[in-house]
Amino acid sequence: MLTTTAIVAFLLPCVVLATTSPKRGLIYIPSTKHPADDKIWLTPPSDLTWYYNYQSTPSPAFASSNLQFVPQLWGAPSSASDTAFLDSIRSQIKSGTNISYVLGFNEPDASSGGGSGISPDLAASTWNREIAPLRKLGVKVGAPAVTGAPSGLQWLKDFFTACKCEADFIPLHWYGEFEGLASRVGEVRAAWPDREIWVTEFALAGSGLAETEAFFNTSLEWFDRLDYVTRYSYFGSFRSDVSDVGPNAAMLTQGGKLTDIGSWYLGGIATGNKPKTNSAGKGGEVALVAATVVVAAAVGLGLWGVL
Repeated sequence: MLTTTAIVAFLLPCVVLATTSPKRGLIYIPSTKHPADDKIWLTPPSDLTWYYNYQSTPSPAFASSNLQFVPQLWGAPSSASDTAFLDSIRSQIKSGTNISYVLGFNEPDASSGGGSGISPDLAASTWNREIAPLRKLGVKVGAPAVTGAPSGLQWLKDFFTACKCEADFIPLHWYGEFEGLASRVGEVRAAWPDREIWVTEFALAGSGLAETEAFFNTSLEWFDRLDYVTRYSYFGSFRSDVSDVGPNAAMLTQGGKLTDIGSWYLGGIATGNKPKTNSAGKGGEVALVAATVVVAAAVGLGLWGVL
């Protein structure tokens, strides 16, 4: 039976019109081998408006850019009295940095593939100590971003029960067909109907190029039409040969050129640059991107010594 994405791939015109959106942001994943890639995300026609890097402090590569930085508390620090994240955000605000939003824990319901792997109770106590006080400063706070697994939403519900706290928006992650993404957004909307939704990681992992491009274009067009999806960030700001969601999902080729998806995401037209085919997949053998996320988060939490 044909999936929705496969049908869309068949019907999709060869020419995709360039689109832009103020909702569109960047998941910044630095490349130590190719630091010049950082400039790609700032080069016209890019009109990205915001970014996050799984850490509490901005990335030097974007220090002079117009991208709004959104800090994240990736996981729980080792000490129950640690307030490093809260202190960092307060300090940045005091120095004049525009911190309007922060993100909660990254995939706390998973302990692999970049997940922070913490319990709802630990997340709740950490949240109330490190994140909840920021609302008094006018900062809007995002709930923990759980995985797309069936158990993810239950983890989030358990967290809110333990936390007895408020979040201003609900981030979500998805790696699969469009119909699954639409279903997950619907579930989140039904559970928290008065909250905005941010889709902070999404891609069609490990699929063919036509299907991946169809998923990408269908998803962006849909997000841009939904008034309650207020921000989104595609998981693909890396080269295809290090992608752990499959080469076809990457926004850069193995040579650092924008793929069609990469160019479309920045508001440009198709480039004709094809990503290199390899065996990478979400949770597959090529996991350099996921490893970078974990290391970056660990440095931000002061946990480098235990890795």
